[in-house]
Amino acid sequence: MAKKKTISEQDILSFYMDYVLERNEQPKSVYIFAKENNFEESSFYDFFGSFEAVEKYIFKEFFDNTLKVLGKSDDYQSFDARNKLLSFYFTFFENLTANRSYVVYALYKHKYSLKTLLTLSELKKAFKNYVADLNIKTLDIKEERIDKIQKRALQESAWLQLLLTLKFWMDDTSPSFEKTDIFIEKSVNTSFDVLNIAPLKSVIDFGKFLFKEKMHMN
Repeated sequence: MAKKKTISEQDILSFYMDYVLERNEQPKSVYIFAKENNFEESSFYDFFGSFEAVEKYIFKEFFDNTLKVLGKSDDYQSFDARNKLLSFYFTFFENLTANRSYVVYALYKHKYSLKTLLTLSELKKAFKNYVADLNIKTLDIKEERIDKIQKRALQESAWLQLLLTLKFWMDDTSPSFEKTDIFIEKSVNTSFDVLNIAPLKSVIDFGKFLFKEKMHMN
């Protein structure tokens, strides 16, 4: 009998992706999966509790790999929030494109209900934290409760935008997915243009000025 292999977390991810792409279905059991890949079943549970956990982790890995690539760029570190997010999108979708067959397998039948798909739950948490760390400017209301609502709404809308882009990419048949690149640029720039609060802040400041002036006149 061949000696069982010592495996890593990354091995399991690779074995799993190969398995589902070759058979178009999940393994029937961890025992069968481990036997086919010549490792001990118990080794699987050293890293994951179920195949569903593996699927969640794969999408989180796409996110983590994206940040690793961006972290090596000096230019990225100097970018403002808009250009950081654009860089994230382009790099993230390059990662997805390199693994397109798996992503389409995992998501295609759910593409109209991605918002509630548990497979993306770890990606969602990581991405929302990433958006929060970008420190995108919102209205300075100086009211903690409203500030929290603004930030939460910003993170949720950014997540929905990522899901819309994901759906668009899955249906994109253009060469090198060039239409997705255009979609990313236009959607991210539009979002930041909508968030451009300078004009609104000017109106609020002007209103405060008028109120103070009226008080002095009275």
